[in-house]
Amino acid sequence: MSAPPLKKPVVTEREARQVAEAAREQDWRKPSFAKELFLGRFRLDLIHPHPLPADEAVRRGEQFLAKLHEFCETRIDGALIEREARIPDEVVRGLKELGALGMKIDPKYGGLGLTQVYYNKALALVGSASPAIGVLLSAHQSIGVPQPLKLFGTDEQKQRFLPRCARTDISAFLLTEPDVGSDPARLATSAVPDGDDYVLDGVKLWTTNGVVADLLVVMARVPKSEGHKGGITAFVVEADSPGITVENRNAFMGLRGIENGVTRFHHVRVPVANRVGPEGAGLKIALTTLNTGRLSLPASCVAAGKWSLKIAREWTAAREQWGKPVAHHEAVGAKISFIAATTFALEAVLDLSSQMADEDRNDIRIEGALAKLFASEMGWRMADELVQIRGGRGFETADSLAARGERAVPAEQVLRDLRINRIFEGSTEIMHLLIAREAVDAHLSVAGDLIDPDKSLQDKARAGANAGVFYAKWLPKLVAGPGQLPNSFTEFKHEVDLSPHLRYVERHARKLARSTFYAMSRWQGRMETKQGFLGRIVDIGAELFAMSAACVRAELLRSRGEHGREAYQLADVFCRQSRIRVEELFTRLWSNTDDLDRRVVKGVLAGTYEWLEQGIVDPSGEGPWIADTTPGPSAHENVHRPIG
Repeated sequence: MSAPPLKKPVVTEREARQVAEAAREQDWRKPSFAKELFLGRFRLDLIHPHPLPADEAVRRGEQFLAKLHEFCETRIDGALIEREARIPDEVVRGLKELGALGMKIDPKYGGLGLTQVYYNKALALVGSASPAIGVLLSAHQSIGVPQPLKLFGTDEQKQRFLPRCARTDISAFLLTEPDVGSDPARLATSAVPDGDDYVLDGVKLWTTNGVVADLLVVMARVPKSEGHKGGITAFVVEADSPGITVENRNAFMGLRGIENGVTRFHHVRVPVANRVGPEGAGLKIALTTLNTGRLSLPASCVAAGKWSLKIAREWTAAREQWGKPVAHHEAVGAKISFIAATTFALEAVLDLSSQMADEDRNDIRIEGALAKLFASEMGWRMADELVQIRGGRGFETADSLAARGERAVPAEQVLRDLRINRIFEGSTEIMHLLIAREAVDAHLSVAGDLIDPDKSLQDKARAGANAGVFYAKWLPKLVAGPGQLPNSFTEFKHEVDLSPHLRYVERHARKLARSTFYAMSRWQGRMETKQGFLGRIVDIGAELFAMSAACVRAELLRSRGEHGREAYQLADVFCRQSRIRVEELFTRLWSNTDDLDRRVVKGVLAGTYEWLEQGIVDPSGEGPWIADTTPGPSAHENVHRPIG
């Protein structure tokens, strides 16, 4: 007998946190440079000398990049995709023939078997031709069917599905719902056991690739019943299964060619053999998949940075004002310097994190998250600066520029396309909380029971004793370190001296750890509510990580005779710019308007400032804030259109 359908979950804040906590990887079995950084330990040995891919991986990767580059130049018309808001089917078929759907899939399943490093280089390349195609490929491989099966699938599942994903079938990842974003504890889509099947009912929102997908990874809640542990569970679902309706193809301010939709499941039968992992493991599978999956977003930001630099260089050399090229005016030159230095640093962060993921010697869950966070924020700023450099032409569309006889430079499109990266795969605000939780893991593991209101006095006493031992060893190490010695890191001293920056990172990693400890002592159980403070802590860590990566990359390029002098210059400028941001963030840890902001928010919600909204008309349409997601048959036309 099957279990009854699930009612929409109603959960408290504490229950939601417990669900998220249960899905975390609890152990740190491998070293993590970023985790050590947040603990005040600058483990340069974990990233220097810079790890490198094997020769065979380089040969295979470069060979594919050459083919992909030709395809991008001859077969992809990015302006057409932007204009028609659709990737032509023949382009998708060409990508399939090229093997681009299987870049990360093992050759034994028909894939190319590229490393994470070359997969990201490929995404950056194709994304420069059309960001929509970059999203199509990354959603398919980074979070779609291939990655969860690679990590958690059975041999039989890999044999069945991976060859299809490598050559013919597009996949999508379905987690978000109209009323569920970053709080999966409220997931409402149900998967009710019924014999050898599960029966899926529910609605999924923002299903990237969902409109054209052949295979879906679906997260649904299995009700607890006799013989069933229940919980959020992952399934591979055939997109043409009876009862699946793609009800809408969504449209956005950017990435106009992506096939993103609303998908409804009504009594959809999925074989038990299609369940990925055990019941209740779905959220853990999703989060683990995203550890490396998030690295696809920095790839698009690096591509945008490189293009922004090219356009800024060419335009500011050609455009003259007051008797000289605008590049030589300090106000514009500062923006060019920021774009150049930041692009160098973002590529350093991406390549380092990707190579660490390939080697699998380190745990990169924090590095991957920091890369996504830092790149999405900095990528948006670089694109915004490019629009400013271009002036009125930056605000004008490429088609309009071409129509009046000027070069069709899509600066405003890049700005629109990049904006979603601050939201995709974990918004900046959620990334702050996620990284902060991992960053304070060592503290919570020894002292967490001290601030847990549900723990007994005996548990608290035991935790207090353990914390005393930990902090007695840890705190003294935060007082002094190699960052205070003028001869530290001298291997980074050449024509340009980067050693002061690494000493700065070492000193401020210790300062960061001390600040975190002081905050935990001050706020204890209320620490998790101090989201402004935690966000700044994480942003400081991101800057220190990026500075470290930039210096290590510069030294790698110097040692290989690849623009080493110029790389050192760019790393130096980036670190100097970064240090200014770090100093401001440290100041804002304790000098900010967080308390006043909370007071204003209460007033806004209470209507205290409603008078401030007068004098306008609201152009919004009528309708509910969140669409109805009641399970049931679809009343919409199915707009699913697989590409053969």
